[in-house]
Amino acid sequence: MSGDPEPELVDSVIEDARWKTAGLDALARDASRTTLEYLNLDPAAFRFCLLGCDDARIEALNRDFRGQRRPTNVLSWPSASRAPVTPGGDPPFPPGGDLGDIALAYETCRREAAGQGGTLSDHVSHLVVHGLLHLLGYDHTDDRNSERMEFLETEILATLGIKRPY
Repeated sequence: MSGDPEPELVDSVIEDARWKTAGLDALARDASRTTLEYLNLDPAAFRFCLLGCDDARIEALNRDFRGQRRPTNVLSWPSASRAPVTPGGDPPFPPGGDLGDIALAYETCRREAAGQGGTLSDHVSHLVVHGLLHLLGYDHTDDRNSERMEFLETEILATLGIKRPY
C-alpha cells in the first residue's frame, strides 16, 4: 500500500538489556546511515538486522559459524556473496534490499573500549561500520583489501567525530 512506512534501515534485536542503556539503536542507526551515505548509497534502500547480545550468545554463534570457541566483538553474515573485483577495490554494491545480519557482544565491546581508553559508544559505532562494510562485500583477507577497509572505516568514523581507531 502506498501509505505503508519504509522499513527501518536497522532492525535491532536486543537480547541483552545493557544494549538499550548503551543506546545501541541510535548508535547503529547513525553509524549505518553515515556509512551508506559516505559510499553514495541511499540508506532508505537498505536494511539489515542487528543482534545486541552477550558474550555467551556470541561465543555460541562464533562456534557454530566459524568453529571458534571464544567470544568475539562482532560477527556478520552478508545476505549475498559480494567481493571486490580487484584487490583493494570496491565490491559491486547491490541496488538495495536486505544486506544481512550483524551481532555485537556487550561484555567484549565494553572490555575492548576500556582497554583502548575510548568510549563504548565510539567503539560500538566503529564495529557497526566494520560489520556493515562486511555486509557490503569489503573484507580484510589480504593486505590491499585490509588497507581499503581500514581507510573507509577511518574516514567514515571521522565524519561521526570519532578518532582513528587503528
